[in-house]
Amino acid sequence: MNDFVGEMIADKRFFKTLLRIGWPIAVQHGFITALNTLDILMVGQLGEVEIGAVALGNQLFFLVMLFLFGVGSGSAVFVAQYWGQKDVPGIRRSYGFAMLVALPGSLLAAVAVLIFPDLVLRFFTSDEAVVGLGVDYVRIIAPSYLFMAITIVTGAALRGTGEVRLPLRMTVIAIAINAVLNYVFIFGPWVMPALGVKGAALGTVLSRGLEAVLLIGGMVRSRHPMAGALRDYFNIDKEFAGRFVRITLPVVFNEIAWSLGVTMYTVIYARMGTPELAASNIAETVIRLVFVVFMGSAGAAAVMIGQTIGAGDTERAERDARRFLILAPAGGVVLGLVLAGISPVVPLLYQVSPEVRAMVTRMLLVIAVAVPVKSMNMHAIVGVMRGGGDTRYALVVEAVMLWGVGVPAAGAAGLVFGAPLYLVLISAQGEEIGKFIYTVRRLLSRTWIHHVTDKPPVDPVLTGP
Repeated sequence: MNDFVGEMIADKRFFKTLLRIGWPIAVQHGFITALNTLDILMVGQLGEVEIGAVALGNQLFFLVMLFLFGVGSGSAVFVAQYWGQKDVPGIRRSYGFAMLVALPGSLLAAVAVLIFPDLVLRFFTSDEAVVGLGVDYVRIIAPSYLFMAITIVTGAALRGTGEVRLPLRMTVIAIAINAVLNYVFIFGPWVMPALGVKGAALGTVLSRGLEAVLLIGGMVRSRHPMAGALRDYFNIDKEFAGRFVRITLPVVFNEIAWSLGVTMYTVIYARMGTPELAASNIAETVIRLVFVVFMGSAGAAAVMIGQTIGAGDTERAERDARRFLILAPAGGVVLGLVLAGISPVVPLLYQVSPEVRAMVTRMLLVIAVAVPVKSMNMHAIVGVMRGGGDTRYALVVEAVMLWGVGVPAAGAAGLVFGAPLYLVLISAQGEEIGKFIYTVRRLLSRTWIHHVTDKPPVDPVLTGP
């Protein structure tokens, strides 16, 4: 063990690649999460009902985003392995097929939200004040789903090739504009009317559209290999489509199952009361901000593992996977301490009741203890297993533990036994413990390594999933 750790520390190439790919992904997620935090802070000045309305509207936004993230992540598995083989036509086919799935899916979601917004929102809460504001919010924000399909899928494919700075630059520009627009539209300085919750939605739509235009334009102007003629993206035969669906569909189902599970947690909190809903939304925003570091390193893990397998170096892929088994929990301990340290301070930034502030602090302390385990699970599922094409196993573990352990435990604690919010959150952590056990055992074997492209693997251990 000591020799393995010493070898890992001495491997400058590993850490250099991890940093080169991981930090732009982390910074990009950080800016996105920071903007969400800023949005909640701005809306938080209006009151708890407004926070609840935006929270539920963002929950729908989150569901669509995770569907698109699943499509993008699945395509990135192909892109990374094709990039390791220097197969540009394969990269373009993967990106094009992902867009064929993402755009119709986001359009369907936008239409559903526009036609039945109140029906969807009442699934979460019976508070008519929250529903009324939420309807205004989701109707305005629905068109941004299409823009989000372009940015998420394109960004994921670019990251699969190792190009992480272009998506970061475009996101930073769009987010800066979004922050300004949100302030102007929400509060109405100078001669502008104050639109409140509607203003937050309008600022998001405009900035998302701008980001999509900037990202596609930047890819074309930089002459990135992924930019090609329209026919290159749709040169798809039946065999390729079958392989793509077999690998990508479990990722999409994984994201949907996970997002629906997270949605059920929100339903539980909302059914417990509007203060619990507001507290959980504030705490979740802070937790996402802390986790951006792991989003970066897990994203880098997927790219590194995928490209290495594509190049045929499975021994290095296996070695790198074991390194993440050490690095992920260690980093989790450090960030858990940070989260615990800021837990009493964060609630003071919001104009909410002392009761809600106390709930937020306790939730943050619970997650601070769970961060090392949650970090390991993120790197295993989102990073190593997806990079290795082991998407079906990841789906089974995630879905079974979430729906078989986490959601039932939280529902029973909060809605049946009437436990306080922090105990409900503790009850849900059994999900993370179960995932930890099964993912670590999987990564210690070689069964997670799969070759997903149409070229034969160099190493005979590589087989189709």
